[in-house]
Amino acid sequence: MLSAEGLTYAFGPVRALDGISFRLEAGHTLAVFGPNGAGKTTLLRVLAGQLRPQRGCAEVRGGRAAIGWISHQSFLYGHLTVIENLRFWASLYGVKREARDRRAAELLARLGLVERADQPVAALSRGLAQRATIARALMHDPAVLLLDEPFTGLDLAAAAELRRLLAELVGAGRVAVITTHNVDEGLELATDIAFQHRGRFVQLAPRAGRDRAQVADAYRKAVGVSGA
Repeated sequence: MLSAEGLTYAFGPVRALDGISFRLEAGHTLAVFGPNGAGKTTLLRVLAGQLRPQRGCAEVRGGRAAIGWISHQSFLYGHLTVIENLRFWASLYGVKREARDRRAAELLARLGLVERADQPVAALSRGLAQRATIARALMHDPAVLLLDEPFTGLDLAAAAELRRLLAELVGAGRVAVITTHNVDEGLELATDIAFQHRGRFVQLAPRAGRDRAQVADAYRKAVGVSGA
């Protein structure tokens, strides 16, 4: 459903991606851990089609329209209301009006945004804007989810609801790649884990029942830093 082969991308002399390869089938979530500057965001941008790899290739079954993308940019229009943004993005993906309105109502309820639906995005707090960003990414019911630190700015209740929502989607056969600094958040959702360091996957393996302490220890040994 999602595969990468030999992905390479450099910013001048710095290789953000250095030959990364992996494959995910339906119902799998890859959690990518790594320090700042490891190339995690660049990896997701290449998978999303925002950057063209200088070598290697990435393939998504269903093409780029099958991707739901959550990044540090909201891709929301501040002068539009939350519901206007959701309708706009749904129209870009060709979602029919009846399905669009049903999907918007569901996501607004799940993410605690019903009372904010008619407010301009520019008036929202950072956490509420992040909830709206998540709703925007899921409006077209994507088969592949790419999530770059998706829990940033969310309170505990919203983070828990996002975890439940992602677990439901992956359980129904979607694929997800999540980058996060938080081992607990990543492990709760992951079927597979990877440690990225200096543009490479220094370890890629199934989670296979490993607990937080085991993953944190493996992370420190693989990447050479503390604080996982």
